[in-house]
Amino acid sequence: MKLRCAVIEDFQSVATTVVDWSPVTVDVEVVTFTEHVATEDEAAAALADFDMVVTLRERVPFPAELFARLPRLRLLVASGMRNSVIDLDAAKRHGVVVCGTASSSTPPVELTWALLLGLARGIVPEAGSLRSGGPWQSTLGADLHGRRLGLLGLGKIGGRVARVGLAFGMDVLAWSQNLTKERTDEVGAELAASKEELLASSDFVSVHLALGDRTRGLIGAAELALMRPTAFLINTSRAAVVQTDALLAALHAGVIAGAATDVFDTEPLPAGHPVRTAPRLLATPHLGYVSRANYETYYGQAVENIRAFLDGRPVRRLG
Repeated sequence: MKLRCAVIEDFQSVATTVVDWSPVTVDVEVVTFTEHVATEDEAAAALADFDMVVTLRERVPFPAELFARLPRLRLLVASGMRNSVIDLDAAKRHGVVVCGTASSSTPPVELTWALLLGLARGIVPEAGSLRSGGPWQSTLGADLHGRRLGLLGLGKIGGRVARVGLAFGMDVLAWSQNLTKERTDEVGAELAASKEELLASSDFVSVHLALGDRTRGLIGAAELALMRPTAFLINTSRAAVVQTDALLAALHAGVIAGAATDVFDTEPLPAGHPVRTAPRLLATPHLGYVSRANYETYYGQAVENIRAFLDGRPVRRLG
């Protein structure tokens, strides 16, 4: 009898078509789930009959309680090599091997610039107006050349965003709690003296910080009030770095010119959530990692991980 593998969060129904699964399908029946598994009870019910699970990013938590409710589970494959919502110790106690995959920083860098440019040039309202027969030219675009780009975080993604900003002729300023002048010099940016200086002096602020105790809620009402009324905020990192209620209040009050976000406290975003109708907000459904090349990597290496597990030689193990 074949083992059973569940591929969850396959919203676009592409997991089994972007790569070749034939290396494992002789031994494994692959079943995809295109709807979000929202609760632990739903996950326990949906995955009870599966020996393997392939999960996408950090959207579905796997705490100790869920592992206890999935006694048949033996292999969990997650996209990326870091995952904060899988209890790796519990997985080990329950005899579950957890493996990861590579993940490219290119798609989130490109999406950051898509959102920034969309805000700066009013792409969504102008395109919508053109299609609906509305006013011909109703916004005044914000220039990039000669303006300041403030980056909260200058790691792999932030560094690449910085280089694009420099190519546009922008002045790039960066800050994080452990950022050094050596790192800013490496990418051609300037080290901000403080978070407050960066927020107060930047025309565009883009968030590229890992989520942790020091960054959770880092941008709240006080920080947003420091920004220029003509400035824009972009977050393609983690939703919890920016306090959602504070951002919504700032947008409604016109404290800043606008914001763009690709990440949310709850995903998928519930129907009727105030983020969906907030003014001055360009929001996308967590597309940062969603590209064909990235999916080919995720699912291609998931197949490799499954094959290696079946052969008794697991690879890319987490924990």
